Amino acid sequence: MQVSVETTQGLERRLTITVPAESIDTAVKSRLQQLAKTQRINGFRPGKVPVSVIKKRYGMAVRQEVAGEAMQRNFYEAITKEKLNPAGMPAFEMKKDVDGEDLEFVASFEVYPEPEVTGVDKIKIEKPVVEIVDKDLDAMMETLQKQHANWKEVKRKAKKDDRVTIDFIGTIDGEEFDGGKSEDFPLEMGKDRMIPGFEKPIVGSKKGEEVVANVTFPEDYHAEALKGKDAEFKITVKKVEGLTLPKIDADFAKLFGVEDGDIDALKTEVSKNMQRELDQTLKAKVKEDVIAALLEKNEVDLPKALVDQEIEALREQAKQRFTQQSGGKVDNMPELPADLFEENARKRVSIGLILGEIIKKNEIQVDSAKVDALIETTASAYEDPAEVIEYYKSNQELMQQMNNVALEEQAVEWVLENAKVKEVTKAFDEIMNKQA
Repeated sequence: MQVSVETTQGLERRLTITVPAESIDTAVKSRLQQLAKTQRINGFRPGKVPVSVIKKRYGMAVRQEVAGEAMQRNFYEAITKEKLNPAGMPAFEMKKDVDGEDLEFVASFEVYPEPEVTGVDKIKIEKPVVEIVDKDLDAMMETLQKQHANWKEVKRKAKKDDRVTIDFIGTIDGEEFDGGKSEDFPLEMGKDRMIPGFEKPIVGSKKGEEVVANVTFPEDYHAEALKGKDAEFKITVKKVEGLTLPKIDADFAKLFGVEDGDIDALKTEVSKNMQRELDQTLKAKVKEDVIAALLEKNEVDLPKALVDQEIEALREQAKQRFTQQSGGKVDNMPELPADLFEENARKRVSIGLILGEIIKKNEIQVDSAKVDALIETTASAYEDPAEVIEYYKSNQELMQQMNNVALEEQAVEWVLENAKVKEVTKAFDEIMNKQA
């Protein structure tokens, strides 16, 4: 086998491979002889069909089959010999395929880049240091109360976090418009579900009162005819409801699986959950900052094949989300355009290549203790952590995913060890609300 390598442009490579005629002709002859033993042709006894007859009938198909196998086999031998790392499948082009002559073909493909990761020592990262204090736990307990609160009609003026039932009629230049009218419409205030300014006159109003909201539809409003238009809504308040919070007592604790109703045990469990979510949020934030800094300082040539693969993966994830949200009903769903995912795909491929180079250059090996810790953290959110841990460890695919996550985290930790890291004290609410 003879091989010549040509760099066409960037990451593209073109291999011209020549395979000796003898190896192809010998393989074709052998396969034709095997066919002669098995084929049934009128006028010949089974197993006695002359090879010349078999060649006339099947020779072209057999040669194509042998040539195809030879291209695949010799391509992999060639890239091994030339130490090339293809990023995606090659495109084959047959140049010469004639009996008695050397077979010649061309394989075109992209190779993985070998980025030189630089500027790590100049990266500046702020690492938040957060302590969960009593007021954070109190706020979380109140959040849990609100999650189990009930709406109850009140005889007072509406507040910004109440729920009101209203009738309204919207007009533009004195004329009603489609979608601008409703009766007995329940509106939970403060959720930004209406256009800006709609709720303002409702705050401070009572049951039976009529108020007027003058608003301007946003320029990006979904209804083309309403974009940027000034409108007036006449609103009648028919009911005002406030939230009635449950008491933090034994019954409340039992709602969260604390069977004996111990309030202190509930607070301990809530605190543990807060700490777990905080740790994960802080880790994700620091990782996001590291990745952003690496991308800023390192530009990588991206193989189109890898970007296309990532686009398809993101497209499939989006399709699965739509399927879940629609209850499995995605009939006639249009193909989402590739450019919708391209920017994110390029970013993901870039950081994968950069972190991969960090792992390779620094010979980072997966830390089994970190893998175990990742699995335990994931399992801790479930009712039976031991069962989840066992499930992970018995599933080879899940374990490989966890190994990959651990390696990626180890690469990020290496960056942090070599970057300029400054610890900054932050409040729990500041970190978690920003994340939300």
